[in-house]
Amino acid sequence: MQDRAAIVVAMIEAALTAGDRILAVSAGALGTEQKADKSPVTAADKAADLAITELLRAKTPGIAIVSEENTASHAVAPAGPYFLIDPLDGTRGFIEGSDEFTVNIALVENGAPTLGVVLVPRWRELYWVGADGRAMMQRGGEPVAIEARPVPADGLVAVVSRSHRTSETDAYLATLPVARQFTAASSLKFCQVACGLADVYPRFGTTSEWDTAAGDAILRAAGGSVRTPAGEALAYGKPKWINGPFIARGR
Repeated sequence: MQDRAAIVVAMIEAALTAGDRILAVSAGALGTEQKADKSPVTAADKAADLAITELLRAKTPGIAIVSEENTASHAVAPAGPYFLIDPLDGTRGFIEGSDEFTVNIALVENGAPTLGVVLVPRWRELYWVGADGRAMMQRGGEPVAIEARPVPADGLVAVVSRSHRTSETDAYLATLPVARQFTAASSLKFCQVACGLADVYPRFGTTSEWDTAAGDAILRAAGGSVRTPAGEALAYGKPKWINGPFIARGR
C-alpha cells in the first residue's frame, strides 16, 4: 500500500470534489429516485460517487472500493485494505433542504477504520485523520487538531439523531448524567463528539457501515470510542454491511 500521507491527500481531494458535485446538483433538479430498499437516491449521490471512485482509483491504485451506491461492491469485504464510502450521507435531509449532509470516506484495515474524511459541503467544514494519526478539522483558516473532551463535571452533552431517535435512545440517556441534549444529522454527530461539542452519541437501531466508518475513524483518532452496548469496538466487514446499536463517546 502506498504512503499514508498520499492516501490522506487523495481522500481529502476526493471528498472536496464530491462536495462540489453535490452543490452543483443542488442548484438544479435533484433527479430523486427510490432504491430497492425504499431509500431515496439523487443525482447528487450518483455524481459524488462517481467523483470519489474515479479519483481514488487514479490516485490510490490497488486499494479496493466499497461504496453505498455501487451494489456490486457489496458482495464481500475485500481481503486487504479498502475504502468504505458514503458519497452523500443524509440524503433525505439533503432533499428537504438541510445543510447537515456529509461526504464520508474511510480506509478500513483489519476490520477497523484507520483513516477517515468527513466533509460538510454546505459549510465547507472538513474533518479527517492525518497520516500521523491525529484528528483534524478545518472550516476556513488553518487546520487545527481536535480532541474529544474528558467527562465534564457539570454533566454530559448528548447529541442524538434528528431523524432516528428511539425509545431505546431515551431509555439509555436516562441512565446518564446528561445536562444538555441537541440533535444533528448524518455523520456530523461523530465529529461533534470528536471536537468536544458533545460527549455521547447513542444510536439504537441499524445503520450501514458506510454511514459510520469515516466518523468512527475520526472519533477514535480524537481519543473517543464507538462501541456496542456490550462494550466491543464496532467492527467492519460484517455480513450485509449492517451495524447494530452503538454508543459513540468522548474520553
